[in-house]
Amino acid sequence: MGGYGSGRPRQKNKVESCKRLDVNRLHREGTLRPGWSGSWIWSRDGEEFGRINYRAQEGRLVLNYRVREYGGDWEHVEQPVPLTYASCHYGSQRPYFRCPGVVNGQACNRRVAKLYAGGKYFLCRHCYRLAYTSQSEPRYDRMLRRANKLRMELGGEPGTAHWIAPKPKGMWQRTYQRKRFEIEWCEGQADHLFVEQFKHLLSVEGREAVFGNLS
Repeated sequence: MGGYGSGRPRQKNKVESCKRLDVNRLHREGTLRPGWSGSWIWSRDGEEFGRINYRAQEGRLVLNYRVREYGGDWEHVEQPVPLTYASCHYGSQRPYFRCPGVVNGQACNRRVAKLYAGGKYFLCRHCYRLAYTSQSEPRYDRMLRRANKLRMELGGEPGTAHWIAPKPKGMWQRTYQRKRFEIEWCEGQADHLFVEQFKHLLSVEGREAVFGNLS
């Protein structure tokens, strides 16, 4: 490798499949203070599936862990990750990682909140070309997922077979109307997108029978 993350993986992996470090969670735990050291543990359903050691120094976090690639021998890695801070309101500061990735000879140095174990090192999702699972969904599925989320926020059931729930107690009427409009718009867009993608499988009469006149 010509540096952290040199080259690019052939297959575009998903963010959700990688262990990650969130600088905001580390900051809330107080682990970014110089002199602090400890371990970060990943667990699922109460079962540990990953662990990494770290120590905080002035302006950086040093990661220590073992990695095994492609079934080879375990290798010890010590990876320093630069830290930077941005000023926020009320005088506070928000931390960020500076991605230490080097891809095709170019230093990344992006200011990011999360680093991912998409390979040997912890790098940003851009260096590993990681995608979110939702990005591989058809757009009509994303529209329906958004509509279902809004339906449940109103206290109703997901799916167009259910009525949109009445306004919850304490919600502004204009907020409720905005959410109703967005639900109806998303579901209408999903219908149009679905028909557009699969219109070659249906006759005009069939499309109109199922979805009405979409012209």
